[in-house]
Amino acid sequence: MIPNWLKQRAYLTPNKIALSTQNQQWTFKEMEREALKYARQLKAAGFTFGDRIGLIGSSNVEMVFIIHGCMLLGAEMVMLNNRLTNEEISWQIEDAQVKAVLYADSFIEKLKETTVQRISFTELSQGDEAEFDVERNWSPDQTITIMYTSGTTGFPKGVRQTAENHTSSALSSVLNLGLDENDCWLCTMPLFHISGFSILVRSVLYGMEVRLYEKFEVEAVTREIVEGTISRMSVVSVMLSQIIAELEKNHQVAHSNFKTMLAGGGSVPVDYLQRAIARKLPILQTYGMTETSSQTATLSASDALRKIGSAGKPLFFNEIKIKDAEHPNEHGEIYIKGPHVTPGYIGRFQANSPLENGWLPTGDIGYLDEEGYLYIVDRRTDLIISGGENIYPAEIENILAGHPKIREVGVCGKDHTKWGQTPVAFIVLASPVSEEELFAFCTERLAKYKVPTEFVFVDALPRNASNKLLRRELKQWLLSR
Repeated sequence: MIPNWLKQRAYLTPNKIALSTQNQQWTFKEMEREALKYARQLKAAGFTFGDRIGLIGSSNVEMVFIIHGCMLLGAEMVMLNNRLTNEEISWQIEDAQVKAVLYADSFIEKLKETTVQRISFTELSQGDEAEFDVERNWSPDQTITIMYTSGTTGFPKGVRQTAENHTSSALSSVLNLGLDENDCWLCTMPLFHISGFSILVRSVLYGMEVRLYEKFEVEAVTREIVEGTISRMSVVSVMLSQIIAELEKNHQVAHSNFKTMLAGGGSVPVDYLQRAIARKLPILQTYGMTETSSQTATLSASDALRKIGSAGKPLFFNEIKIKDAEHPNEHGEIYIKGPHVTPGYIGRFQANSPLENGWLPTGDIGYLDEEGYLYIVDRRTDLIISGGENIYPAEIENILAGHPKIREVGVCGKDHTKWGQTPVAFIVLASPVSEEELFAFCTERLAKYKVPTEFVFVDALPRNASNKLLRRELKQWLLSR
């Protein structure tokens, strides 16, 4: 049994600040009132407990209230990435078999390809309300969210995240980070992403304020850090580098109130860590994935330079092992176990269990040192991480393979000073085509961050004896150019 998060929190600490922007704030009781209004409007619109609803919007206050409204109703939320193309979003909506899609009015163009029922946030907010009994408790296996993550096949997988998954993730995190009465977590991460949504979960479980930014604004965010109006924040490396540069430019340091800069989406360069220390900015490197409902291992700030390159130790309820490794420092695939791990997928991959004997194979290669600290050798052999976003080469290859003038294609990541990596496509042509045409072709079908930054035309692709594409050789080709 898990208490209904917002209902329980509004009962326990009704007058504590739950949510704030730069010029407004709401208590937990006020947030419950706003969320309950949306829940009743959803009920009047024909939705009920267990219905699956697609959700697309910006990371703003309205989105937060609607998310909590869906949870009060007991609906399963399919969190749609607003950066994807119409075609990508349509595929996920169809795969998830949602009853309807709720959308912020500005995203109507993103839904042109879908035929399911669509309800704008404005339509919902102006609709009638219907009374219903809010469930006081949730079953641990109740699905709260579904988030799509690209698979190695190139097809997105709809990952189920349950009440137990999210709750255990938040509890593991607080046992590691600690909690202060006046903690305030600044959120600039997208709410459709596990990194953003998990902050909302922590808020209602901890009774902690969330300071919400619709998008990352380096000057405003840095000012909050310097003035001590926030105590914690989640970032990816590209955001961290901008914050450090802003502090350096103004000869400033972080306020003593600021306790945690949680850095995910890839390892943090040593240079960043050293410069952050000079700015009194405590960096905690972390490792997690959609299937683990956010963090599964986190490195403490005090160990940042002693264990350079490490993602830390597993959090309290979690286990990590290296497949077939018998001794420290042996490399192998990282396996994860714990109540934060998804019980499975939906849609196309529903029959595919994510677990092997209770363990989640991550596809990442790493090792545990003599003290049990985790090191990621290769975040999935072929995975490209660009600005904290995961990009699977197979997904881009599947799109480009559909171009009539392309015979073969292979994609790998190229190092980039700002984004970490960007995708590069190696093309074997069937007939002549320009780079401009390929850029346009990809832009229509892929989110902007997935579009290759370069197209390299070659006579043949590197393959092994079984004709499997060797992407590691593509990376060598890039280095030798």
